[in-house]
Amino acid sequence: IFIMADDLGYGDLSFTGQKQFETPNIDQLAKDGMFFSQHYSGSTVCGPSRSSLMTGYHSGHTYIRGNREVFPEGQFPIADSVLTVAELLKTKGYVTGVFGKWGLGYPGSEGDPNQQGFDEFYGYNCQRLAHNYYPYHLWNNQEKIILEGNTGTQTNQYAPELIHQKALSFIEDNHQKSFFLYYPSIIPHAELAAPERWMEKYHLQFAPEQEYIGVDESSPHYKNGWYASQKHPRAAFAAMIRLLDEQVGEIRRKVEELGIAENTLILFTSDNGSHWEGGADPEFFNSSAGFRGHKRDLYEGGIRVPLIAHWPETILRNSKTKHISAFWDFLPTACEIAGLKTPKTIDGISYYQTLIGKPQKEHEFLYWEFHEQGGKQALRLDNWKGVRLNMSSNPDAPIALYDLLVDKEEQRDISLENPVIVNAIDSIIKNEHTHSKAFLFPFEKQIH
Repeated sequence: IFIMADDLGYGDLSFTGQKQFETPNIDQLAKDGMFFSQHYSGSTVCGPSRSSLMTGYHSGHTYIRGNREVFPEGQFPIADSVLTVAELLKTKGYVTGVFGKWGLGYPGSEGDPNQQGFDEFYGYNCQRLAHNYYPYHLWNNQEKIILEGNTGTQTNQYAPELIHQKALSFIEDNHQKSFFLYYPSIIPHAELAAPERWMEKYHLQFAPEQEYIGVDESSPHYKNGWYASQKHPRAAFAAMIRLLDEQVGEIRRKVEELGIAENTLILFTSDNGSHWEGGADPEFFNSSAGFRGHKRDLYEGGIRVPLIAHWPETILRNSKTKHISAFWDFLPTACEIAGLKTPKTIDGISYYQTLIGKPQKEHEFLYWEFHEQGGKQALRLDNWKGVRLNMSSNPDAPIALYDLLVDKEEQRDISLENPVIVNAIDSIIKNEHTHSKAFLFPFEKQIH
């Protein structure tokens, strides 16, 4: 079971430092399992991060490298030729389901989840429409499910609760089989909205609040990807994560009630760092936990995310690891657990040995590229972190260098003092970026 929050910052859990609200179920999952303190998302935005998770490739190699819209609904599709973790697990007899936000191919395309190895899909195909919590419709495989309770301006059917019940049913229906449940929640991504029974827990705590003025019913963008107004944005943010925490607890309890806990690995993480959108206030909540940056940054605050692994009788309780890992490691980990051969060309390394307390193979480096905001690249090499910005203006822009061992906030650029390290990082970066016809990196217009 792979549970992925949407834009949850490293510090948005109480056990990683959140002081404004609590996440007791997620905290308990960590206490009863293992916490990866140096885990990284596939990218700093949704689409490429999810592509990395599904394919085992980092963002210089994976097929989807940006958030490209397809109207009226969906995103540029991942190719049929791309092998996903779901397709691999199906060859071993696993039943596969995805419940939540997809974002890797518009309905009916070759990137549709039903075409990428998932037997069952319920939720949002389109990540733009997944900005809205009371949508007009969701998808159940190829069937468009109209939510009558959300007609017009009505807000009677909260999509994350509908999706959650489908996920619980999937576990119930398949608990006597091998199954892979991918649960990409939309919480706490903007807009900021939660049922009132959750909001009321935080109204007094954060009052008075500054209202976020967004898009409402008079606009053609209402419930079409733009964010609705919210009078209580801080209360909504806290309520959303508290609701997500309860859902994580319900998934765990369902597994335990069915008697399959000791044979079920539950992973919890986030697709990238915290966000500013829709009235969110990551500075107030210290969502980045002291790391520099947020979503769309390649600094730690944009890509370092919590990872919890829970597997009774297999993973040592209340354990922590400093093993440096990333989203592209999930596919080989799943393959090793399922007894499958791992594809040879991927970038990921299985962290199964870490889970069972055995010696672990380490990455030589981790690499990211991000195509927005002028083009960015980053590389982690041991404790060194190199970051290159504004590549559309200068493909050979200077690399800023940070020593994460003593400067986790990435405040002191020590590149001039360490030219050998900078040159080594530059060499790896040049080798790890591969040309993509589908997603042209900004600087490539100058060299291709």
